[in-house]
Amino acid sequence: MSVIECNNVSIRYITGDLKAIGLKEFVVRKLSGTYHVENFYADKHITFKLEKGDMLGIIGSNGAGKSTLLKAITGILLPVEGSVKVEGKIAALLELTSGFDGDMTVRENAYLRGAMLGYTKQFMDDKYDEIIRFAELEKFQDHYFKQLSSGMRSRLAFSIACLVNPDVLILDEVLSVGDGAFRKKSGDKMKEILAGGITGILVSHSLSQIRELCNKILWIDHGNQIAFTDDVELYCDAYEQFLRTKRLPASMDDIYELAADHRQLMREKEEEKMRTEAEKLQHILEEGDRQSAINASINILKKSCPSALNPEYLTENKE
Repeated sequence: MSVIECNNVSIRYITGDLKAIGLKEFVVRKLSGTYHVENFYADKHITFKLEKGDMLGIIGSNGAGKSTLLKAITGILLPVEGSVKVEGKIAALLELTSGFDGDMTVRENAYLRGAMLGYTKQFMDDKYDEIIRFAELEKFQDHYFKQLSSGMRSRLAFSIACLVNPDVLILDEVLSVGDGAFRKKSGDKMKEILAGGITGILVSHSLSQIRELCNKILWIDHGNQIAFTDDVELYCDAYEQFLRTKRLPASMDDIYELAADHRQLMREKEEEKMRTEAEKLQHILEEGDRQSAINASINILKKSCPSALNPEYLTENKE
């Protein structure tokens, strides 16, 4: 049975209506004959299904409709066409620091966010220490939330969402929060909870995160669904080339061509990098600095062929 199912989902915004322009402007435009409204479709006919344990990566340029789709899945927005079905409890991080009160402490905000996610006080009592430890905020529990840095606020929000027990976890550009160490920790945590059978959706501009964490891809462009697939590597390669060329694929042949062009470009960059390193090493050898040449050679081997530094490799390949 599907955990998340979007069937022909379209989401429309209306611009220029009474709610958007106010009563005074409405009357003025009506009297002058210039009143009109416009329909803007942020998403059009989006269709996909996710099973338990799936992790969907949603890719697309800014304005593609990614965040709007997440709001429909979480129930914040209602589609004007199609349907959205979600089985189980959702924890969504769409705007990391929304729902917190700046004049309450970190401790109070943790319980507040837990209550908003539908968890009991007893459950939060059991999880609280783990949440604070993961967010690395042990020394700040009694500080007001407004006194925290943006990174600390984001860590708390991420920790609460990931250390409770939702059936569906939705993340919108949140795995890049904090410093490098915390980003690695949050990525490792995502792998752990996905291995436990949770269903997830990740919106991220980091294709390395998409490649590492996701087993399915949804590509959206200006509200239109380009693809929904489990061939993550192929479509990530094609998307990276699309970002360079802005050439939108119209067929599978286009997808294969874009992916092939991207891979060729990566090979050329790697070859250029190796040529540069070889030239650098040649220069060092010509200068006569033997130890510098040895160090440079070791560094090159570490990057391009680390197995060559193993004694077994040297023995097997000795002439």
